[in-house]
Amino acid sequence: MRLRGWFAVGIGIATVIAAWGHDGEAREQMKANDPWLWLEDVHGARPLAWVKQENARTLDVLVADPDYRRDYDAVLSILDAEDRIPFGDIDRQYVFNFWQDQKNPKGVWRRTTIADYETANPHWEALLDVDGLAEAEHENWVFKGAACSPALLRCLVSLSRGGGDAAVVREFDLATKNFSANGFTLAEAKSYAAYLDEDAILFGTDFGKDSLTSSGYPRIVKVWKRGEPIANAKEALAGKPEDVSVSPTALRAPTGSLGVIIRSTTFFETEYYLPAATGEWKRLPVPLSAVLQGMTGGQLIFTLRGDWATPEGRKIEKGTLVAIAVKPFLTGGKLPPATVLYAPRARISVEQVSSGRDAVYAAVYDNVVGSVHAFRFDPGKNTWRETKLDLPGGGATQIVTANDYGPETQFRFESFLTPTTLYADEGSDHPRALKSIPARFDASGLSTTQHEATSRDGTKIPYFVVAPAGAAGPRPTILYGYGGFEISQTPWYWANAGRLWLAKGGAIAVANIRGGGEFGPAWHDAAVKIHRQRAFDDFAAVAADLSARRITTPRQLGIMGGSNGGLLVSTVMTQHPELVGAVVCQVPLTDMLRYTKIGAGASWIGEYGDPENPAMRAAILKYSPYQNVRPGVKYPPVLFVTATSDDRVTPVHARKMAAKMLAQGHDVLIFENTEGGHAAAADHRQAAEMWALSFVYLKEKLGMGVGSGAASGTSTVVTPR
Repeated sequence: MRLRGWFAVGIGIATVIAAWGHDGEAREQMKANDPWLWLEDVHGARPLAWVKQENARTLDVLVADPDYRRDYDAVLSILDAEDRIPFGDIDRQYVFNFWQDQKNPKGVWRRTTIADYETANPHWEALLDVDGLAEAEHENWVFKGAACSPALLRCLVSLSRGGGDAAVVREFDLATKNFSANGFTLAEAKSYAAYLDEDAILFGTDFGKDSLTSSGYPRIVKVWKRGEPIANAKEALAGKPEDVSVSPTALRAPTGSLGVIIRSTTFFETEYYLPAATGEWKRLPVPLSAVLQGMTGGQLIFTLRGDWATPEGRKIEKGTLVAIAVKPFLTGGKLPPATVLYAPRARISVEQVSSGRDAVYAAVYDNVVGSVHAFRFDPGKNTWRETKLDLPGGGATQIVTANDYGPETQFRFESFLTPTTLYADEGSDHPRALKSIPARFDASGLSTTQHEATSRDGTKIPYFVVAPAGAAGPRPTILYGYGGFEISQTPWYWANAGRLWLAKGGAIAVANIRGGGEFGPAWHDAAVKIHRQRAFDDFAAVAADLSARRITTPRQLGIMGGSNGGLLVSTVMTQHPELVGAVVCQVPLTDMLRYTKIGAGASWIGEYGDPENPAMRAAILKYSPYQNVRPGVKYPPVLFVTATSDDRVTPVHARKMAAKMLAQGHDVLIFENTEGGHAAAADHRQAAEMWALSFVYLKEKLGMGVGSGAASGTSTVVTPR
């Protein structure tokens, strides 16, 4: 049972401007301290004129490179390829898929039967042509997802203007393939919605004054019944203004649906409310660190971000996967003891969980190498049986989808050099290969190795390297990292890098630094708030280790990261310019003293800490890139990539950092796409542009093609150790 109906969308620049306040004296003081504050007016005429000027300068430099058009065409051919795997979501007898290609750049939402999906050429039933809709309604619609009713009669479709998080929600009739004239509709806002049944939804949206949290997300969830005006919707739960959000979801099963209201008190702490027999919503007595992953066989499935001292006196350690029967709570208000399904060990963690009708599936990683375990409940014996599935090793395994109403499940496997394969299973726990993509680049002569660097405090930091096997001497290398929000950097088939970088003789490295989730919650928690510097130290240690091993040199090393990874690379750039030859910084955070006042930044206080707190402000000030970049220091050249329509991080951080560095005389380019939201690309053409600009930039700055050689020889894949 997977969580459904989760719509997260943004509120735009109004909140950003409101956060500045109305105190004229304070505003003037802020301007004096920050001469680039005017760039925070995301859609203002003056900032957009600056963006247009800087975009032209960037494109003049990079598009003129003869590799740009070849790289753009190569990426676009990968993204538009008809032999891609059409990954989907199994729901009852169907597989739902969203597909973009050359003919449909905005995409088509479609479905086919499970049996037909398994054929080489499925017969897709088109449900919603987003290109046609955008043209007919004269709107720049970007599809942001859909959540369907339990009987698959209707779906709540989320559409964004330009790709930002802000979206409208409209009810879609699957029989007529049209939007329902009198169906559930939510105006453009940062909304969440989920069907309780065919004729009622749980939803949160912008209800007006005081209805949003300080993070800009809904604070109130209501029940809206079909045929009633939205004004008559009944309030189910209201959170506090300082919460991150209050949102609904729905757990599905053949026996019926279960509505859940999720109150996120912080980014990493959550309360769950279930409907009581009295009609009220009652809090589930699980710790704030519990993360609801779904429901199978009447059992709620959780992972734990922190240790749990249970009511019966047990201690269940953080990172553990547990199951709890829900019926006793729904009928009598009591929660039975939790059953441990999987307890992680050192450097072994539960990376992903998905629940279907008959089983719970967990992607388990051992030193960043994946496997999948299935857990099946026997109600007669009240026990769980665990099976490790027979999937390839030495790479990444993921659960793609699990059917809430049947036995079907799909998995995927890939590695840095192995193209993605989709596996299907019908409940036997013996997955079979179903679909694979062909190789997108020549991997012969390339190898994957795993190494460790020693961070500043002595912690061993693993990282992967993909490079020509047995090559002697350093070469241009891209080091990629993220290091935040418990998000792991597991191996993936990076076709763009393979075609545009590895095929030209370069190397790529991926760092598994603290702040990520590679080794469970403890690995993440080691680098949050006051300890954030550890993530930067880890990444710098990997950069230094790459040079120490003669895989590359500082002059030939480029670092790349996006969002929190953009904060990572811009910080390391300012702290260790001597380690790096060039930087690609995508949709970044940079002004960490003001991040809570920009976009959805207030929701991340659980990750970075509150700069209004004096102790945290002092710690943040030591690393915040925007405050620490200095004139007269020789920084590596940097390309910033962002998007005007990004209403989550917003383009403000990249703009201000670029402007400040340019004023100080540093080597800086910036490209701001007008669409695409936080992904900085709304369609394949925009994505191809972003990646072509990024790789051409690194090629020019790192000397790719100058004495770097080319990959050749026999393929050797080294199993990561």
